[in-house]
Amino acid sequence: MKPRKMRDGVHWLGAVDWNRRLFDSLIPLPDGTSYNAYLVEGSEKTALIDAVDPLLLDMLQRQLAHVKRLDYVIVQHVEQDHAGGIPWVLEKYPDAKLLCSPMAKDLVVTHLHVSEERIQTVADGETLSLGNKTLTFVHTPWVHWPETMSTYLAEDRVLFSCDFLGSHIASSALYSGTDPRVLEAAKRYYAEIMMPFRTMVRRNLKKIRELDFDLIAPSHGTIHDHPELILNAYEDWASDRVSNSVVIPYISMHGSTELMVNHLVAALAERDVRAHKFELTTTDTGKLAMALVDAATIVIGSPTVYVGAHPLVYSAAYLANTLKPKAKYAAIIGSYGWSTKVVEQITGLIPNLKVEMLGTVLCKGLPREATLAELDALADAIQAKHTELPA
Repeated sequence: MKPRKMRDGVHWLGAVDWNRRLFDSLIPLPDGTSYNAYLVEGSEKTALIDAVDPLLLDMLQRQLAHVKRLDYVIVQHVEQDHAGGIPWVLEKYPDAKLLCSPMAKDLVVTHLHVSEERIQTVADGETLSLGNKTLTFVHTPWVHWPETMSTYLAEDRVLFSCDFLGSHIASSALYSGTDPRVLEAAKRYYAEIMMPFRTMVRRNLKKIRELDFDLIAPSHGTIHDHPELILNAYEDWASDRVSNSVVIPYISMHGSTELMVNHLVAALAERDVRAHKFELTTTDTGKLAMALVDAATIVIGSPTVYVGAHPLVYSAAYLANTLKPKAKYAAIIGSYGWSTKVVEQITGLIPNLKVEMLGTVLCKGLPREATLAELDALADAIQAKHTELPA
């Protein structure tokens, strides 16, 4: 794909990766992704903001073939999907200076093997004149690494936000418009990599709100030409507000836990509480993460495997603990054959979840009426707590 004009002297470069289906050997990519770089040509100097994943470096090479001079290479984030192509860029343009945040310098050296002599750090709020265009560097740490920053182009009212406010989606469109698919992809993206840093997300949202822009150009996905849509969505996702919903990740080996989950889902529905089942042998991890963004309650369901939790439940509990969703309440249900330590194990796996435990329901063998009554009582408790939630 050729460079695409955004403003006079401002072009999108990069690569659309239609076929990638897994990120970091962990995150499903049902819609592919893109690796966005941006070329800003001023009347006196030229800067490249970020690069591409080395797997698609050939696309960036073709796009830069006719760019004779590059004065600055700006690294907003050091992960390979953004910065992996930087060593080639610096080799092509031996006079170019690499600019990054102070916290990024060591990472640039260790991850990219760039000589320290090529690196110049920039302070938060520092400006760089390209002649008729001015870049301002805005440190936005922990969205989602400690060294990340954004770059603001005042004259053209563009915010280059790196991972912040991005989305894993492959598209031939340059701009997001009001496409709901983009917001859905952005929520998945937020859930998978931004949710653990909600406090910093809120802080950085407040910081960039002080800037005057009408385009947000992230390093993944389409460019937001209706920036309020993504900003309002992020402010909601990162807030303390939760919805009247329950997320139930579970496994059932011989049907007992499945019967319990199905009974609980039905009981919650009768009480006007939405429930989302995630059977973990077939679940898209990203969809589970998305459901966790604003769920008020998490109910973990597990059979017992040699006295402990099923390995996939173990993994899901660990994931939830890592993502740190804003859920207020939790419960554990499941079954066992002769003995179990499921509750102790799962509880020990989720110390980061600041939740009130609403109880446990365990049954030996197939659930009987007494167990189903306990599940009804759990549904009552969840309904009561959700009724107390702020509107």
